[in-house]
Amino acid sequence: MARFPTISRRHFLGRTLAAGAAAATAGHLLGNTCAAASPWKEGEWQIGCYTRPWDKFDYRVALDAIAEAGYKHAGLMTTKSDTRLVISVKTTPEEARKVGEEVKSRGMQVPSVYGGGIPVNESLEAGIEGMKRLIDNCVAAEAASLLMGGIGNEKLYETYYKAIAETADYAAEKGLVITVKPHGGLNATGPQCRKTVEFVGKKNFRIWYDPGNIYHYSDGQLSPIDDAARVDGLVVGMCVKDFTMSQEDGKLKKDVWVTPGTGMVDFQAVLAKLKQGGFTGGPLVVECFARGEDPKSLISEAKKTREFVEQLVK
Repeated sequence: MARFPTISRRHFLGRTLAAGAAAATAGHLLGNTCAAASPWKEGEWQIGCYTRPWDKFDYRVALDAIAEAGYKHAGLMTTKSDTRLVISVKTTPEEARKVGEEVKSRGMQVPSVYGGGIPVNESLEAGIEGMKRLIDNCVAAEAASLLMGGIGNEKLYETYYKAIAETADYAAEKGLVITVKPHGGLNATGPQCRKTVEFVGKKNFRIWYDPGNIYHYSDGQLSPIDDAARVDGLVVGMCVKDFTMSQEDGKLKKDVWVTPGTGMVDFQAVLAKLKQGGFTGGPLVVECFARGEDPKSLISEAKKTREFVEQLVK
């Protein structure tokens, strides 16, 4: 197996801000506030796997499987818990620290934490407090970045991203990058995600690309190859996710539980577009693959996907 460089919060953020400053010097600015940024040198890829495929089990089962499948990076996402997440706004820093220790004990690092929603439906202040809890939890777990899913409620759009804007500097002080992914609703495409970055206006708020979701939320109509060309300079990580669709009884059936490389996403072409836009290195974290009820089959698919991604970036 190929060896990959380690990733840390400070390293990730330092590269992001340094690249942003260099781009600003060159005059490649996003609006008046955000500089185009790419946090990794060409060829430095961190191949990881999220806990999501094992969400019927305790997160430690997922970590065991991810390590057994040969990964050195574990993304924290869904799991069997009261919140359905490994880390959320309800997690205490002590609990998050324990999660981080569990990851380290298996010889892995955390490139990304998906922390779920923040309570902006209550107030902006509550949203800010929720963001700070997520940031503190990510720091306690020694994660490199916090992944946000965005919001579909148009009435809460500005409040949600204001909460992120108000806490981005707090995250930067702690060495944490905040990202948003294409996730349906008002951030279903690259241009919509770009709009959120422009609105927040902070160099440590960037895009975590998801080609499978581009297909999923457009019912297969928008190719991630075309979409990827519209997020130049903003991508710092990617969810490795494929997609298929079919017609059953006159209804469209969409599926992201597909082993990457076997569905509609042309990962080679998508990655080529992202590289042209400045994403020449960084975390590539597997989110989904074909899964059955047998935990051993999950490990087999996880290993198969790791080998696919390794070949992709050779």
